[in-house]
Amino acid sequence: MQLVSKITCPSCGHQSAEMMPTDACQFVYECKGCGALLKPKAGDCCVFCSYGDVPCPPIQDAREHRRPAACCSGA
Repeated sequence: MQLVSKITCPSCGHQSAEMMPTDACQFVYECKGCGALLKPKAGDCCVFCSYGDVPCPPIQDAREHRRPAACCSGA
C-alpha cells in the first residue's frame, strides 16, 4: 500500500507529495503554492482521490481485495 500521494492543485498546478492518513479521510487541503482550499470532487471521498496521483488507503485496500470501495463515509 502506498501512503504518499502527489497532490496537484487544479488552480495553479503546484504539486506536493503528502503523507496520507490511514485512519481518517482528508476533506480539505490547502495548496502550498497558491493557498487555494481543495475539497473532494463530487463522488470522491477525499482530496487524495480527487487531486492525488494515488488514491487514499481505504480505496487502495478495496481495489486490492476486489470489493466495493468504502472510504470514511462508510459507503
